[in-house]
Amino acid sequence: MTVASLEITSASVERTRKLGTRLGELAEPGDVILLVGQLGVGKTCLTQGVAWGLGIDDYTASPSFVLVREYQGRLPLYHIDFYRLDRLEEVADLGLDDYLYGGGLCVVEWADKGLGALPEEHLLIEMQHLAPTKRKLSFFARGVRYEEMLAQMKLSTKVRKAKGR
Repeated sequence: MTVASLEITSASVERTRKLGTRLGELAEPGDVILLVGQLGVGKTCLTQGVAWGLGIDDYTASPSFVLVREYQGRLPLYHIDFYRLDRLEEVADLGLDDYLYGGGLCVVEWADKGLGALPEEHLLIEMQHLAPTKRKLSFFARGVRYEEMLAQMKLSTKVRKAKGR
């Protein structure tokens, strides 16, 4: 399977949320977005934007202590967090198939802890600190659906640059 990719630099929390908002606008039932990055890099911030893009007004807090938070918008948003898990077997034992293969959008934080138990086709976003407010987001699309999503993200980025924003 080929993997399409895209890199975007975000210089602010607002920009990171706007990127998430665009992802939420592009989301379709059954989509899976996997987030990877160090503590404090902005995974939950990006997810807040995704929620806004789905028309969800609720504040999306990190689900670290409850594992899954559900929100209702244009699509259901299942915000999943593997931070407290130690082994791949723990992910497999959670019974997340209804979320991962259902009619909503799954956003999984700390997805690197359970990649082997997650759908093969997905959008993976690796986030890295570059400076106190600057982040690099590396998008990797696995599957045709996610390649299409990335193409739309690239188009949005080009339009934004052309308008000087």
